[in-house]
Amino acid sequence: MDLNLVKKLIKIVDTSGITDLEVEQDGVRIKIAKKIRAVQGGPKPHVVVSPASSEEVESVDTSAKKENTEEKTNTLHEIRSPIVGTFYRAPAPDADPYIQVGDIITKGSVLCIIEAMKLMNEIESDIDGRVIKILVENGKPVEFNQPLFLIQPN
Repeated sequence: MDLNLVKKLIKIVDTSGITDLEVEQDGVRIKIAKKIRAVQGGPKPHVVVSPASSEEVESVDTSAKKENTEEKTNTLHEIRSPIVGTFYRAPAPDADPYIQVGDIITKGSVLCIIEAMKLMNEIESDIDGRVIKILVENGKPVEFNQPLFLIQPN
């Protein structure tokens, strides 16, 4: 099959709305597929409602709690996924997890494994601290730069 034809087919798939194209010519089969990423919605519109006096107090309490939570989150260190793959908390299905919430970790401690293309990649801590939250469930797919853990630095 002609290389220029293959390039044209790739361009057609790239610029059109189709996601898959399969062509067979002279016993040679080429399948071209593009991966569509789910688009996360942007910021949601903020709706302002004039509350009654009792609702107003509740609204102020809720926003104060949100600010307090945001302050705590800002002091926490996020450990993010360096690759796309599948998240595993333990080295084997029957083994204990590397870490639990509340554990003290040191720089270089193995936190989890991310499997990518049948390779097991150990993810290590880049700081000393305490594990506050594990953000991904065992066996779930993760994206590049997705937060995995929240760590309270020492």
